[in-house]
Amino acid sequence: MRYLILGTTEALRPDGTPLPLGGARLRALLAALAVRGGRPASVGELAGDVYGDDPPQDAPAALQALVGRLRRILGREAVVSTPGPGYRLVAGPDDIDLYVFERRAAEAAARLDAGDPDTAAALLREALGLFRGPALADLPDPAGVRPEAQRLAALRHRVEADLRRGATDGLVPELTELTTASRRTCAGAPPTDSYRN
Repeated sequence: MRYLILGTTEALRPDGTPLPLGGARLRALLAALAVRGGRPASVGELAGDVYGDDPPQDAPAALQALVGRLRRILGREAVVSTPGPGYRLVAGPDDIDLYVFERRAAEAAARLDAGDPDTAAALLREALGLFRGPALADLPDPAGVRPEAQRLAALRHRVEADLRRGATDGLVPELTELTTASRRTCAGAPPTDSYRN
């Protein structure tokens, strides 16, 4: 199973076909579990992620019902109960697009530092291509700030790699996006929400 959270949350079967996740709360729960990369989360943390500032009267019971629905879609073994109480998505970093992106971006940065801009540019194009929209789109706004900052850093590295290898065509829109994001950050606003492949 693969989990996509760099855009609207999706779960893909091994053959690549999406599972029908249903409503926003189920997607939020899956995103909240997936962003933790297989680490456990308490019921309180998950309720905060899923319901935000407007939790239901009995949030733990509502969350338990939501977990039951998610298990019916993904399979009972995909979401396990943990002591605390809490839950954990049974998935490794290679199963979650956010962690695949982070690994490829780190590999690319190392290649760029080693003087290999061609490989760095290719890895960064592949990593940036994993974004299908705003990261963690199904969670409250602050959740997507870190992945968006990482996306912008990867884009900066990709532009640098392209400049080093003399591939300057098409860089103006990306440089404009980076400049705009930098201005917004300096002004205290969150980074932009524009995405390119």
